[in-house]
Amino acid sequence: MRKKKKTVLLQTQTDTTMKVHFIAIGGSAMHNLALALHQKGYDVTGSDDEIFDPARSRLATAGLLPPDEGWHPERITPDLDAVVLGMHAHADNPELLQAQKMGLKIYSYPEYLYEQSKDKLRIVVGGSHGKTTTTAMILHVLRHCGIETDYMVGAQLKGFDVMVRLSETARVMVIEGDEYLTSPIDRRPKFHLYHPNVAIITGIEWDHINVFPSFEIYKAQFAKYIDLVEEGGTLIYCNDDPVVRDVVAANRRTDIARMPYDVPQYTVVNGVTCLGQRGETPLQIFGRHNMLNLSAARLACHEVGIADSDFDEAIASFGGASKRLELVKANDSCAVYKDFAHAPSKLRATIHAMREQFPERKLVACMELHTYSSLTREFLAQYHGAMDEADVRFVYYSRHALELKRLPPLDPEVVGNAFGDGVHVFTDSGTMLSELKALSWHDSNLLMMSSGNFDGIDFNTIV
Repeated sequence: MRKKKKTVLLQTQTDTTMKVHFIAIGGSAMHNLALALHQKGYDVTGSDDEIFDPARSRLATAGLLPPDEGWHPERITPDLDAVVLGMHAHADNPELLQAQKMGLKIYSYPEYLYEQSKDKLRIVVGGSHGKTTTTAMILHVLRHCGIETDYMVGAQLKGFDVMVRLSETARVMVIEGDEYLTSPIDRRPKFHLYHPNVAIITGIEWDHINVFPSFEIYKAQFAKYIDLVEEGGTLIYCNDDPVVRDVVAANRRTDIARMPYDVPQYTVVNGVTCLGQRGETPLQIFGRHNMLNLSAARLACHEVGIADSDFDEAIASFGGASKRLELVKANDSCAVYKDFAHAPSKLRATIHAMREQFPERKLVACMELHTYSSLTREFLAQYHGAMDEADVRFVYYSRHALELKRLPPLDPEVVGNAFGDGVHVFTDSGTMLSELKALSWHDSNLLMMSSGNFDGIDFNTIV
């Protein structure tokens, strides 16, 4: 275990229960943090102007659901030890203004995670893609090896009740390090606040163009991330990514260890991906990008003393993270998978993984333009050729999503030209569903890729 400087925990050992109020408690990350603090014994309250499931049900079960929706400055009281501000709230939020007026300690979500973990060994997984899967792999292996771990991960993981765990006893915390903004009053990327002892960079591909208007500005966030690694820490980075290599090479720090990783040896035998030339370790996951994620996870686990043999034994039972090449249904001649892929490199990697795993089957790939970047006309050119390995290529976007993001209309022909020849573009999910159902599915696979939900399409009904 790496030695670390002794610091003071946020909660001291007193008889006083910590009182924390959440502004915008209904967010995916926020409600999970609220649940984690509640489980830790904190007195938790919160407000939000709208709360949807699963947050609503989970908060209600824990007794944390606000009695009514809306913002209530009277809930901001002098006895609060901390106020946690969610990204959904605005800078003029009446509860925030009241907390500022009263001089209370206000934390963003990542600031509070750091406060809860600053006396622990922090493993932070950063990168434009692969963060959730790599984080999930590390957590799976540490649990299998009996190492108590606190964590924050961006998806619900099988075997883990919550997406955030905080304790007084765990010596390690694993954090998925998002590069998006911290809060309405703090424009730093979230992963700049964690100060990792072990930092991972899985890949760098331009994203969040509404915040980082150029690729150079976006890359600079990762350069800063390296600068914020704790003295004597470790940087684990993807040597397979030329942009990552360049960013790491440009950094002049000599007080941290650098550990590059590449694709490990693996084979695909009878539809099963196995580590090693002779298939020594059969895996439940597949795809070259997942093999890269596995290499990053292995090096991170080395930092807490996990031997390769123990890592291999543990990773063999890893079934993947939610919506990351997740199997929806399958029979002898067809399988349906869903994936979170939405950026160009993610599309390429996920489609290639399906092609490599099922080389004899026709591949039907559907992608939804859902993020701000993907729905921006200037960004669409980045997608050219991203779906070329699929036999049938469908792209869907909702005109309503454009309106919600206050973006100008997109012409389907413009979208089709951006992706390249052979791409069919839909703006009505019902029409696309009808086209999918009309296809022959013998010896064919379906891959549905989106950070949204294709306006509620039930993937089970397609095949």
